[in-house]
Amino acid sequence: MRIQFLGTGAADWKAVPEDHPGYRYFSSAVIDGELLIDPGPDVFKSGERYNIDLSGIKYVINTHRHGDHFTVNTLQRLLDAGAEFIPLRVGETVQLSRCSVSAFAANHGTCPDAVHFLIDDGDKRLYYALDGAWLLYEEYQALKRGADLLVLDATIGDVPGDYRIFEHNNLNMVREMRETLRPYVKEFIVSHMALTLHGTHEELEKALAACGIKAARDGLEIEI
Repeated sequence: MRIQFLGTGAADWKAVPEDHPGYRYFSSAVIDGELLIDPGPDVFKSGERYNIDLSGIKYVINTHRHGDHFTVNTLQRLLDAGAEFIPLRVGETVQLSRCSVSAFAANHGTCPDAVHFLIDDGDKRLYYALDGAWLLYEEYQALKRGADLLVLDATIGDVPGDYRIFEHNNLNMVREMRETLRPYVKEFIVSHMALTLHGTHEELEKALAACGIKAARDGLEIEI
C-alpha cells in the first residue's frame, strides 16, 4: 500500500503565501494512486507542485466538511474526471477496488460527524486519524487488531495549556498514544501541523525522533 501526502498543514496556513518557508498545503492524501482522502482546496496545486499524478483517482472519501478538508469545486473537478464520491458515516464499511474502508468516530468537537478511516487491502492496514484529539475507545480496539501505519493529528505542537486539545492533539498526546499503541502499530507518523503552533519541520522531527514518531511533509510518499 502506498500513501502520498498532498498536504500536511492545518487551516491557518492560508494566512501566508505559498513561498513562505516550509509551506504546507491543507492536509490530504492519496492511497495507491486511486483513493483520495479529503478533497480540499489545495489538492490540484499540490499534485502539480510535487508531481503526484491525480489522473487515476477513482474514489474520494472525506473525514469532515471543514473548508480545509472539503470544497465543492475540488470534488466536482474530480467527479468530472470520473471519480466517485463515497460518503461514509460512523460504523460503515465499503469495498473500493482492493481496499476495504471503515469509518470510525473522530474526537473533533467542532464537527460532530467527523470520521477517521481504517484502510485494509488484505495485506496492509492504514489508519488515517485527522482531525481529532485522543483516539476514542472503538478506535483503540480496532488498532489492537494491528496496523502497519497510523497517521495521527499533531495540530498543536508542544504548546502547553491550549484549549484546542479537546479536538486536536498536541505532541505529548501523540507520544502517549504511541507508547500505548506500539505493541499493535508498526509505524507512526504525524500530519496536520498548524503554522502558528509549530516551529520548523526540522524542529518537529527532532522533537519526535526520540520516541520513534515520524513527521510528514508535503509530497512525502510512504510504502507500507
